[in-house]
Amino acid sequence: MLIYVNCNTPKDGNGSKESPFKRINDAAQIARPGDEIIVAPGIYREHVKPKYAGEENNRIVYRSEEPLGAHITGAEIVTVWEHYKDNVWMCKINNSVFNDYNPYTTIVGGDWYFNPVKRHTGAVYLDDRQLYETETLEECIKGEFYDCSWEREWSVYKWYTEQQDGKTVIYANFQGKNPNEEKVDINVRRNCFMPTENEVNYITVSGFFMDKAATTWAPPAAYQDGLIGPHWAKGWIIEDCEISNSKCCGISLGKYYDPENDHYFTNKHVKSPTQMERDAVCRGQYHGWVKERIGGHIVRRCHIHHCEQTGIVGRQGCVFSLIEDNHIHNINNMQQLGGAEIAGIKLHAAIDVVIRRNHIHHSTMGIWCDWEAQGTRITQNLFHDNHAPSEDTKTPLGAMQSQDIFIEVGHGPTLIDNNICLSKVSCRLATEGVALVHNLFLGALTSIGSGTDIMMPNGVLNVRYTPYHIKHRTEVAGFMTILHGDDRIYNNIFVQYSPVKEPEVKEDMGFLMSDNQIAGTSVFDEYPTYDEWVKPFDLEGEADMFKMQEAHMNHLPVWIDGNAYLSGAKQWKNEKLFFSDDGEVSIELSENNGQYSLKTNIYDIIKGFNVNIINSDILGEAFEPEQRFENPDGSSIVFDYDFLGNHRALSTIPGPFSIGSNEIKIPKIQ
Repeated sequence: MLIYVNCNTPKDGNGSKESPFKRINDAAQIARPGDEIIVAPGIYREHVKPKYAGEENNRIVYRSEEPLGAHITGAEIVTVWEHYKDNVWMCKINNSVFNDYNPYTTIVGGDWYFNPVKRHTGAVYLDDRQLYETETLEECIKGEFYDCSWEREWSVYKWYTEQQDGKTVIYANFQGKNPNEEKVDINVRRNCFMPTENEVNYITVSGFFMDKAATTWAPPAAYQDGLIGPHWAKGWIIEDCEISNSKCCGISLGKYYDPENDHYFTNKHVKSPTQMERDAVCRGQYHGWVKERIGGHIVRRCHIHHCEQTGIVGRQGCVFSLIEDNHIHNINNMQQLGGAEIAGIKLHAAIDVVIRRNHIHHSTMGIWCDWEAQGTRITQNLFHDNHAPSEDTKTPLGAMQSQDIFIEVGHGPTLIDNNICLSKVSCRLATEGVALVHNLFLGALTSIGSGTDIMMPNGVLNVRYTPYHIKHRTEVAGFMTILHGDDRIYNNIFVQYSPVKEPEVKEDMGFLMSDNQIAGTSVFDEYPTYDEWVKPFDLEGEADMFKMQEAHMNHLPVWIDGNAYLSGAKQWKNEKLFFSDDGEVSIELSENNGQYSLKTNIYDIIKGFNVNIINSDILGEAFEPEQRFENPDGSSIVFDYDFLGNHRALSTIPGPFSIGSNEIKIPKIQ
């Protein structure tokens, strides 16, 4: 059945083509498997809450009649501003507008939130850009630059809120503009498109423009909401949408609400937040976290931008999903929120998740896969400018370090292949069981051997035991701390593009992170070959538990070969086949009307250096889960196609392209 919605119809109807509903949510309350909701262009100021699930072969589809023509927003226009003082105006909103959720009394915070400054989930927008919240009215009136912002010139636009006599009072500094003559709106609703119940499965959302939701902070051991999301379900497709200006997360593929483990550390204090992560994994199994019931989503061809926590977030609910062909940028650029859950894409337990052909830039981080990145594949993505715009940009309290890819406390197998990583730090690997194959890295590999455990002031080591799982399933197979190593690094190009400073050891989330700045694989020099690692186990002799207990806690071996090291990048001391040249490298990423080009002399420098084709058999198994680097269906991977999808011949060259050129066109993400 087709159900029609048109906010511009003269009167509310019954959902027929002749008499459409005015609100999408009215259609959402009656749509059953096989139904399609056709939404006419217009602005829909509502929270759409699908009631019924579709079926695997009989989905419920919500479709914008014109691409991006149907606009769902969590905001309301404000036209009752009164001049207060200097550039500051004031409005008063009756709290009845907000029903049971007032974004101007709800604070952003909870587990893994580190910024001590209180911010609200509400927001004020001038011409669709968020203003900066202040702690005091005086600060709002002054309207000074915020030196931590990545968009400093805009940071003089401020707002402040307080409660008076049952009303929300908002003061805003519009820097000389009259808000009653401009487009000014404020967050009112928490979400734009999200069920209120679990397991509303097999929904397709296609072609909508959605913006301005008062979303809450979404850590992994808590309910994770987003501007849009399936809310702990199976088989959603979110495609061809534009999603922007979520206070916290744009798309949530994340965790359900568990009243016995929701911000447990923040609320009760007595158990460590990492312990509550382990509890969340185990409790999730009790609450239906199995392949047959949860995950398997597709997020494709979406434009996600200007959200202040993540573009896409997901703990556990993201498993077995495909995230492809999305353009994600300007995430956390205001730098007013700070904590351990901020990135273009931030996933926990990304089991068998494939993240491919995305363009992620100008964000605090590109992709962060935390805990249980088992069977995760990050491939054919373009990353750049995922760092502060200037060395002079100050770091706010609670901020995280920046990089293109961060893999944290997993046991693998985690596969990173055919990516272009152009930011100052390429990969932060506080983990084990990673394969890097055919990438271009302009930044360093960092946090090698660090960032997993916390040394307490009393000298006790707080060890992070993290789970690994049955192959291609969610059921827990075991727990183990991170030994580091078990990495494979083949056929990459490493360029020392940023100057090397003295290495620093920084505290990040309480963990010590070794901030290596030397590009290449020399950071693995202390790691053994397989033969060196296996020797203490005396495989031909008797099993002696006490004799071998020290060897059981040693670094795991690494396999490194076929890489090119340019402009001062350094190779692992045991690498046999490699290319090294300290000559000057030129790389320029340019953009013209959405079409990117990579101009470089790299392929002139490495001309004639050929390497072997890599496959799953060469990569082998990750140590703890004893699972191959393979496709989610268990089939082998042969790395015989490149970043563009072009075929690699019997032998090939390192890096993400099968054929080198001085200028390479990168297709525009549609």
